[in-house]
Amino acid sequence: MGNTFGKLFRVTTFGESHGKGIGVVIDGCPSNIELDLNFIHTELQRRKPGQSKITTRREENEYFEILSGFFEGKTTGTPLTFWIANQDSKSKDYEHLKNAYRPSHADFTYHQKYQNYDYRGGGRSSARETAARVIAGAVAKQILQKYNIHIYAWVSQVGKIQLLKNYQEIDFSQIESNIVRCPDDIIAKAMENEILKVKKLGDTVGGVISAVILNVPLGLGEPVFDRLSADLAKAMLSINAAKGFEYGSGFEGVTMYGSEHNDIFYTENGNTKTKTNFSGGIQGGISNGMPIYFRVAFKPVATILKPQKSINHQGNEIVLEGWGRHDPCVVPRAVPIVEAMAAITILDHLLRWKSFIL
Repeated sequence: MGNTFGKLFRVTTFGESHGKGIGVVIDGCPSNIELDLNFIHTELQRRKPGQSKITTRREENEYFEILSGFFEGKTTGTPLTFWIANQDSKSKDYEHLKNAYRPSHADFTYHQKYQNYDYRGGGRSSARETAARVIAGAVAKQILQKYNIHIYAWVSQVGKIQLLKNYQEIDFSQIESNIVRCPDDIIAKAMENEILKVKKLGDTVGGVISAVILNVPLGLGEPVFDRLSADLAKAMLSINAAKGFEYGSGFEGVTMYGSEHNDIFYTENGNTKTKTNFSGGIQGGISNGMPIYFRVAFKPVATILKPQKSINHQGNEIVLEGWGRHDPCVVPRAVPIVEAMAAITILDHLLRWKSFIL
């Protein structure tokens, strides 16, 4: 249970970090969609490990196979299945965790819940699973492009270092200009140095990813429990290490009066818009046609390369020291994952909206 996301565009992922591989089944993908397979591969390269000096050294080429739902360059409307074989798993790096719980890691809760936990790389709890999401997101993005809907995400904070710009000030073409994926070279360099510093210390650091979705049509979202904002929150908080989500004015909105926070309507060329966008493009759980923007907070990676007190499976106190290949900061590699989950969510609601208006 809990491995499927979406109602009409249904994404189910499977596989473990150190198993034979990982995969995704997309059920409900419209038929006759021409897929650019190179684009899917490019999206996977943005997420893959070993891509720079600030990521884990694990090397995965991320070559995928399409097992079903694709014929003569187009989707068939049947379940679309992708498979990626694991190429560089080193299970021996995790032997010291066979009988131990890493502090703040899923080791403890998975083992207690299932009583049969794959400790190698975290098994199903590993961020390796998110490669499958990126594939589904790359498919969703290509369909959304037909409706001129575009999604951009970037690193806006690492530790205490922040990029203090809103989405209207961002040059999206600069997001991929550096290894941190922060669209400001000076701040990106400071973030890179911070990540390298904590890496040298054997420690980790968290951060924030900001994102915006442009050209979302009016009317996406289902009251009451399937609000677009609620589904976006669920999508983002399902990502490994995600600890917080806010959209629009978010928590800062509590410092404003209603007279300041209300988005005033006006009409331009027959279209209704708002002078401000503190609502973040969503009102009453339904998109209002304005850009949807949000932020996702990620904690420091739980596995650190320095001694920590913990317990083993018998409840005895131990001293645990992580080793092997781990990210000192997840946010640079999480950018395409945030985009993917946003794309999956928006497409799922777009398909629901189209079935409603028919």
